Amino acid sequence: MTREDILHSFEEAQQVLTRFMNDASNWDKIQSAGDLMAQAISEGGKVISCGNGGSMSDAMHFAEELTGRFRDNRPGMAAIAISDPTHITCVGNDYGFDYIFSRYVEAVGKTGDVLVAISTSGNSVNVLNAAKEARKKGMKVVALTGKTGGEMKDYCDVEIRVPHTGYSDRIQEIHIKVIHVLIQYIEGKVLA
Repeated sequence: MTREDILHSFEEAQQVLTRFMNDASNWDKIQSAGDLMAQAISEGGKVISCGNGGSMSDAMHFAEELTGRFRDNRPGMAAIAISDPTHITCVGNDYGFDYIFSRYVEAVGKTGDVLVAISTSGNSVNVLNAAKEARKKGMKVVALTGKTGGEMKDYCDVEIRVPHTGYSDRIQEIHIKVIHVLIQYIEGKVLA
């Protein structure tokens, strides 16, 4: 990798961010998603998040910032990432990888909760199954997607899409910024 390749990587990331920022509807979607989650937490519900690979890391990051702290001290907020390896391997072994998230939602999700479903393609079967199960349970679904939104766009209440068709890391870079902004927004609403 040359110095020019390094520069190009940052320029591409900037272009993806600029394209996302230039779509004013994204601000309304982030606000709507934040309102759903703040309402759930304020009314005794919780946020459950899931994703695969880097998106699982983002789901975990989101949950730990809500239960722990983001920037300032404040009470913990109810959030869980579906990331327990014993659950994942048990369900993966007994039911198949496609059900590792939906089985968890079936077990602990309830009306008034919100599922944050993260899939850069919008087509991860196990994340889609979690969204479908969440809707059956009367939960709201917030999806963080990329590319064209995939099937996930049909199974969520709010979709925040990064319309990048290249590699997933560029989509994930925007997802983590959206996650941080959502945390700030939720804190502002819940603690107001």
